[in-house]
Amino acid sequence: MRKSRFTEAQILAVLREGEAGMPVAEVCRKHGLSTATYYQWKSKYAGMSANELKKVKELEAENARLKRMYAELALENAAIKDVLSRKL
Repeated sequence: MRKSRFTEAQILAVLREGEAGMPVAEVCRKHGLSTATYYQWKSKYAGMSANELKKVKELEAENARLKRMYAELALENAAIKDVLSRKL
């Protein structure tokens, strides 16, 4: 997964500027991001504090790690079953 070039604090600052009444196009131009990115952040992180955002990022990273572990174990399990079925 690609790492964002914006920190949690920067994301929240950009969203606060948009909530303060600054036009979205101007906020995006100022920070060098697309309007789609702004609205994705808004749907995902609106109303969060910095601590909550950090916790969400940590949970997403842990979830990705666990999914990779599960995929590896499932592949290993399938290989073992295949080998056992050939022996019998």
